[in-house]
Amino acid sequence: MARSLVVAIVTVLIVAAPAAGKRRSLISSPLLWATVNVCDTPANPDTIGVRGSMPGSGRSGEQMYIRFRVQYFSRAEGHWHNITRGADSGWVAVGSARFKARQAGWSFRFVPPADGSVHLLRGAVAFEWRRGDTVVNHAQERTTGRHRSATGADPEGYSASHCEIKADDDTGPTGPPT
Repeated sequence: MARSLVVAIVTVLIVAAPAAGKRRSLISSPLLWATVNVCDTPANPDTIGVRGSMPGSGRSGEQMYIRFRVQYFSRAEGHWHNITRGADSGWVAVGSARFKARQAGWSFRFVPPADGSVHLLRGAVAFEWRRGDTVVNHAQERTTGRHRSATGADPEGYSASHCEIKADDDTGPTGPPT
């Protein structure tokens, strides 16, 4: 009886080990990243575009989701804050986890500061792998540069860690991002 129990436990550990290793490798994968791919351009004024990439787990029945948020840097406090209104995409379904990787993006428009200062912004991107309503793995990344967006960068190929939204000459009175 004791031998049967040992065999059962060893079998469970052997079967579970590859799954646990695969889950950890998703988090350390070079296919998991977030970037700013649009930043206050003539075609997209006062806009930050955030793009994310996530690796698939290869498991049938799992779906992948990405959530895009924007943070601003408080120079007075010396750290980043979440913007509480108008800067959260909610969860975006990006497809089956059987794909090698999937990308998605979201753009946010902000009123530039009227006082000549700059809003320094970055993306905070959350990733989830789900089976039905159950989250089987998750990760979070802040935006970094030097990534290759599949689409949507302005200008083409643009990738950065942050974005500065500046006032234009014709901008009226505004307040800080909220």
